[in-house]
Amino acid sequence: MHRSLSVLLLSFLCAELNAQTNRIVSPEIKDDRMVIFRLDAPKAQEVTFFADWMAPGTTEKMSKSPDDIWTVPVGPIAPGIYIYSFTVDGLTIADPVNPKIKLRARTSASLLEIPGTAPELWEARDVPHGTVEICYHKATALHGETRQAWVYKPPGYEKHRFKRYPVLFLLHGSNDTPAGWSMVGRANYIMDNLLADGQAREMIIVMPFGHAVPFDAPRDEQRNNTALFEKYLLDDLKPLIERQFRTARGRENRAIVGLSMGGGQALQIGLDHLDRFSYIGAFSSAIPREFETKLAPLLQNSKETNSKLKLLWIGCGRDDPAFKGSEQLSNLLDAHQIKHTFRPTPGRHTYTVWRQYFSEVAPLLFANGNSK
Repeated sequence: MHRSLSVLLLSFLCAELNAQTNRIVSPEIKDDRMVIFRLDAPKAQEVTFFADWMAPGTTEKMSKSPDDIWTVPVGPIAPGIYIYSFTVDGLTIADPVNPKIKLRARTSASLLEIPGTAPELWEARDVPHGTVEICYHKATALHGETRQAWVYKPPGYEKHRFKRYPVLFLLHGSNDTPAGWSMVGRANYIMDNLLADGQAREMIIVMPFGHAVPFDAPRDEQRNNTALFEKYLLDDLKPLIERQFRTARGRENRAIVGLSMGGGQALQIGLDHLDRFSYIGAFSSAIPREFETKLAPLLQNSKETNSKLKLLWIGCGRDDPAFKGSEQLSNLLDAHQIKHTFRPTPGRHTYTVWRQYFSEVAPLLFANGNSK
């Protein structure tokens, strides 16, 4: 009898929970690309909404209906993938009824995807698809910690068993995870579509976890993050990838590109190791500390530097707090006659910008190289 009552109570609670979650839809995307966001929080006093297309520090107030549902209509919203969250009486949360979660190193949010009228470059098209696998491994440089890297293999990788491929190390930003460039950046779909259109060269893309120091570690420890990540990438990850995947050897077949924190890592690691990398990209980048001092030999010997660099590409949105630093970096490179591309665009510090940049940079990588 006691067991029967427990089962009955559990069934009742599950039914109540389902009733609460099923009575709302969020987000609801209308035909005109207006979107209604909803939250079932009857006891809340104040609920606000934030999405990454908005200026940092701003919010939209949500209104409470007579049936205790908080709502806010937004739009119309351009096609894209966006990150959003609710703040309930001071506590920021993901949308409880939206299964599309933006994972982070700390906290989480939700994803909104607005499809294009015609398939966008970042959307799945009816083309041959590559695969993304998670490569778990021990990191000796990080005290034996088990790490993961997401690895994209182009279509046909398994079929062409003797073919070797150039490698792109694609780095995420602060408070992101190895999943970021696939789940939000859609680097895999972009590559699939570029390859199907004959606009890029086949490559392996390695997307590691960029926090070598725990994200919530004290600031003094955080300052060591790039140096530790560099050691991990060069001493652990690069050799592992070359053992487990059919990679083409030589610096001409390696690129390193990143966004925000990862852009700073790409600049420091790539420029400091031109014996290992010949393609470098930085999107909305953090600028390495003491950049001019640390890389003085590279800046002062422009002829040799330019002979080694096949690509140095820097991009940033004009509404991005990182824009001034990116512009100053470009001016510094100009002053030392270091060949590079500086790509200022509209936009904030978001994946909307970074997907565009990746779509532009990927076709430039290994364009004239030969796999060995």
